[in-house]
Amino acid sequence: MTFEREFSCVAVIVTLGLSWCGVARAADPIISDAKKADHGFVVHTVQSEYQAGTTQIFVRAPAKPRGGPLLALYVLPVEAHDEKRWGDARGEIAKLNIADRYGVVCVFPTFSHLPWFADHPSDPQIRQETYFLKVVLPFIERTYPVGTDRLARALLGFSKSGWGAWTLLLRHPDVFERAAAWDAPMTMEIPRYGMAPIAGTQENFERYRVTTLLRGRGRELGSEPRLLLAGWDFYRDQTQGARKLLQQLKVPHVYRDGPQRKHHWNSGWMADLAPWAAR
Repeated sequence: MTFEREFSCVAVIVTLGLSWCGVARAADPIISDAKKADHGFVVHTVQSEYQAGTTQIFVRAPAKPRGGPLLALYVLPVEAHDEKRWGDARGEIAKLNIADRYGVVCVFPTFSHLPWFADHPSDPQIRQETYFLKVVLPFIERTYPVGTDRLARALLGFSKSGWGAWTLLLRHPDVFERAAAWDAPMTMEIPRYGMAPIAGTQENFERYRVTTLLRGRGRELGSEPRLLLAGWDFYRDQTQGARKLLQQLKVPHVYRDGPQRKHHWNSGWMADLAPWAAR
C-alpha cells in the first residue's frame, strides 16, 4: 500500500471515529425566510438540533432605521413555544413602539421547552443557552442591520426570563452589554418553578445560579452598571435579597423598587425598563 493510500485510509477511519464519538460538527439549523406576523413583527421558523421540533424567531425592526449598525434588544420569553399565559410580549413591544422610538431591532425567540436559558447536561434537545448563542444571535446578526459586538446586544425579561437575562450576561460578559430583569427569582437556591427538567441536576443548576455567578463574576462587569434589577410582585423578597448581595459585592447596578405591578408582560413594567435596556 502506498503512503498516500495508507494516509487516506487512516483519515477516513479517524473521521468516522470522531463521528461515532459524537464530536462531529453540529448540523446547520434550517431557518425560513421572514413571514408577516402579529404586532408589526415578522417571524422565521427554525429547526435546530438544540431544540425539539420547530421554534420561532420574531423580529420587529424600525420602519426607518437610523444610520449605522443598530442595537439588538433580545426580549426573552417566559413560556414554551408562543404561549401567552403571562401576557403578550410582542403586543407590549408594539404598544410602546420600542423599535421605532429607540431605533433598535426587537427580537423575541421561542423555545421548545420551558425557557430557563440553560443547557441540560444530557438531553441534546434541551440546549437553550447554546441555541440562543449559536443559532439565534448569528442569524440575527447576518440577517438584520445590527452590530456584532457586545455593545450592540441587550437583554430584557421578567420572572424566569429575567433570571435568564442575568445568567446569560454573567456567563458571557463579553457577548452582552446590558441585562434588565423585573420580578425574577434571583436568589433561588434549588431548581424550582419548572426549572428542574431543564437544569437536570443540582450540579448543573449551580452553573446558572444567579447568586453564585454574582459572587464569582459580578466584579468582572466593570465600573458602569450593566445589570438592572426591578420589581415587584411575586418575587419582591428575592429581588431585595439580590439587591443586598449586589451591594455587599459592590457590583455596579441599577435598582428600581416598585411600584407593585401584576406579574405579567402587559402590566406596565416594560415601559420603565425598555429605555435603559435599549439605550
